[in-house]
Amino acid sequence: MCGFISIASRSRAYSPEVLNRALLSIKHRGPDESGIWQNAAGTVSFAHTRLSIIDLSTGQQPLTNHDSSIVAVVNGEFYDYKRIRKEAEATGYRFKTQSDSEILIALYERYGVQCLKHLRGEFAFVLWDQRNQWVFAARDYFGVKPLFYTVQNDTIYFASEVKAFLPLGLRLRWDEDSFYQTIHIMPLPDTTLFKDVKQISPAHYLIQSLYSSTPHIQSYWDFDYPKEGERPALANEQDAIEGFREQLIEAVRLRLEADVPVASYLSGGLDSCSLLGIAQSISKKPVSSFILTFTDQDYNEAIQAEEMAKHVGSPFQAVSITQSQIADAMNDAIWHAERFFFNGHGVAKFYLSEAVRKAGFKVVLTGEGSDEIFGGYAHFRQDQILYAKDSDPAQRQELLDTLIRNNKISHGLLLASDSNADPYNIRSQLGYVPSWMQGFSNQGLQVDEILNTDFKNRLAQRNPVHYLLSTLDIAGQVTGREKLDQSLYLWSKVTLPYYLLTILGDRMEMAHSIEGRVPFLDHKLVEYVVKLPAHMKIRGMTEKYTLREAAKPFITRTIYERQKHPFLAPPAMSDQSDPRMKQFIQDTLRSSQAIPFLNQESVLKLLDSAITGTQETKMNLDILLMILASACIMQKQFGLT
Repeated sequence: MCGFISIASRSRAYSPEVLNRALLSIKHRGPDESGIWQNAAGTVSFAHTRLSIIDLSTGQQPLTNHDSSIVAVVNGEFYDYKRIRKEAEATGYRFKTQSDSEILIALYERYGVQCLKHLRGEFAFVLWDQRNQWVFAARDYFGVKPLFYTVQNDTIYFASEVKAFLPLGLRLRWDEDSFYQTIHIMPLPDTTLFKDVKQISPAHYLIQSLYSSTPHIQSYWDFDYPKEGERPALANEQDAIEGFREQLIEAVRLRLEADVPVASYLSGGLDSCSLLGIAQSISKKPVSSFILTFTDQDYNEAIQAEEMAKHVGSPFQAVSITQSQIADAMNDAIWHAERFFFNGHGVAKFYLSEAVRKAGFKVVLTGEGSDEIFGGYAHFRQDQILYAKDSDPAQRQELLDTLIRNNKISHGLLLASDSNADPYNIRSQLGYVPSWMQGFSNQGLQVDEILNTDFKNRLAQRNPVHYLLSTLDIAGQVTGREKLDQSLYLWSKVTLPYYLLTILGDRMEMAHSIEGRVPFLDHKLVEYVVKLPAHMKIRGMTEKYTLREAAKPFITRTIYERQKHPFLAPPAMSDQSDPRMKQFIQDTLRSSQAIPFLNQESVLKLLDSAITGTQETKMNLDILLMILASACIMQKQFGLT
């Protein structure tokens, strides 16, 4: 796990001193050592800062082949690398290090860009091919690891975080389109909030020749949910469960491979408990676990998590989070995230990662991705109930009522209250309205009230949902699939990489030099799960049915029987016991320089409503005010205009 900067230019050269300053801005990603490689003219530069996890003594980067005609920097992990090394060595390839990262060069020399078919893991990399005079860059299957780029004249720049562009002399500005989409909670997969700065989408690669003005970008993998009527027949349910169990155990086993100890995040949910239980069954030593706790019991899972830790003999540490602590770290968390927050859960994850690092760990297992492949969130169950074929209307309504009653903290954003609402005419595009898009759309409607006249007029005809859908392969990957699979796909292409794997993943972990490993996002495991029918994912009111049955030998009865509890911090505006975060938002929005796209008078009215309004009003405003406060902080930190 690391950070890097790569530059390829026909004319512009950078000194090692400037590159080192840029590396310093992302030193948190790799505090153990750093390295720089440049061609003779200084027009091609690769700089790397390393978090040493595998091959602690000789795994330095940048990596080169025997004659330095190929140079690469890698962030992340390639799993099953020992087998690939042996195969390459059998053909005569000679490695310089014992690291997993070096297999990239061996595979590229043999297969070219098709090397991606042989990689398994969480990764982002940039490779320079001197013979072809091009840069080859790629990002992992699901977007676990970040990879940003910008093209300025005849130069292309890459970095693990956008802030690394600043010491290189690049100016950062707001991107109007991206701001509009993001504040409506409909971000585009390849954009950032910074003008002219893009991110490579998950499961995509980029080729940029020095003699071309624009990069070529290509997808190399997708979910490929079966079309209705084309799904393989499920011969035996128990065999399918056991097959998944084998896949999950293998994914965990691969992610325990490290030359340093591996810990585990732990909540009271099925995902993290399954990972800890399996990891502990494999490991010869106790696997330490780290638990977040909140004082508001509607958001606290400590009791269930501690029961699980004791059940498997895991040494655990509880990390208590208050609204005051969230306020204290909000600025730092946003600096690392380079994104808007809509809840304090990202800051809570920031503190959790800090505790892991202080305890002496560099690597942690984390449960992201399970909800995306098994339909864990309440809105997926809502879709399954609404669109299940041949369902009885009375029974359907009873299930919906039970779902809403049992998912108090999901109301609004994660659970649509009116299944008939379609404010952005999504049905015309998809033939139905995914519940998560409906919830996000209803939240986004509040935005139009606070946009200033000029900005609103420029984008008056914009439908943020239609704009988002136009960037996705609807015809190839959505049309003709079951409704649940469609919803899972769309969520996994948008919210998973842009928000969950960033604000609840890499950026909060790497802020404290922690590598998060995500077994549920092993692409071979996902390829197995997408072929399973809907009833193997959601059965009645039971979500993640196959995972629940597969993990049963490794978890407590409490966890086996417990329903999904989304990871959220208590809303800031409704917490009466600790008003610090509420005051932080008020102070930030009242004292900061106005965002150029917003009507400041309307923003102040929102703040007044958050003080005098009902509890329901405060809850509804919480997400929007958190986004606006994030925007103010980002504008100040990055000098955006």
